[in-house]
Amino acid sequence: MRIVSFGFQTWGRKTLQALIDSEHEVVLAVTHPASADSYKGIWSDSVEDLAREHAIPVHLTERADAETIDLVKRAEPDVIVVNSWYTWMPAELYNLPPHGTLNLHDSLLPKFTGFSPVLWALISGESETGLTVHRMDEGLDTGDILVQRSLPIGPTDTGTELVLRGTELIPGALQEALHALESGTAQWKPQRKSERTYFHKRSERDSRIDWTWSAVDLERFVRALSEPYPRAFTYYRGERIEVLEAAVSEARYGGTPGRVIVQEGGGAVVCGPEAHRGRNRGLVLTRIRTADGTEHSAAEFFTRGGYLTDQ
Repeated sequence: MRIVSFGFQTWGRKTLQALIDSEHEVVLAVTHPASADSYKGIWSDSVEDLAREHAIPVHLTERADAETIDLVKRAEPDVIVVNSWYTWMPAELYNLPPHGTLNLHDSLLPKFTGFSPVLWALISGESETGLTVHRMDEGLDTGDILVQRSLPIGPTDTGTELVLRGTELIPGALQEALHALESGTAQWKPQRKSERTYFHKRSERDSRIDWTWSAVDLERFVRALSEPYPRAFTYYRGERIEVLEAAVSEARYGGTPGRVIVQEGGGAVVCGPEAHRGRNRGLVLTRIRTADGTEHSAAEFFTRGGYLTDQ
């Protein structure tokens, strides 16, 4: 089959590599130009470089404009494959090929549509995440499902580890989807709107610790926001503090939410919700980073006690 690939950064590159390895003909790779606000390091893999290495024509654009649509028409693809494309795609484009457009979304749809699905799944306490290959339609991640692969969420997994493991699901899921289209055996499963959950794009505010959450929830929150994502943060004596590692306390503690009270297991214990009842676990901070970029042992840093606040 003739395929046009739309994608950006690591996810788009993984998808393009899977298409190349599948021995289908990739006739055009469309990607966003590299930008200063792109995730650096492990997420900044170049789709453009990979395409050029394999002599695949490349189109760089911020959006699917008239020029993009014209180029795709002239490429005459049997299917468009999309992963990590950050702008709206018109129906004129996604309905153009005979097999339409496949979108790869890193969740088990219809749950966790929208943005940062892996991080939100971990924060929400889900037992699994995964990858869905679905048909693109006018909604956001709402089209009929063709292939799904699940990925368990372990008790110590970080957001970064889960995202990386999720990218390894791409080749197998994509190969299965393309085979189904090519062989005429595709079975499409409509999504149930009543089961859909949508999560918004994350901003700085979404990394701020809310000390009314339970220690179990906050421990997952800290793990979810691992490098290179913006870390979980709070304020101590007027200074912004990033929490890099934490655990749930063994003992139960009483007092006021956000109060640093004692040390346990090599870390500093912070009271959680309804602390005045003394029935809940605390969050044990073990490693933090101050605003100047210096990392500290939490046990040594919080020797004066005090309160952690949201401003």
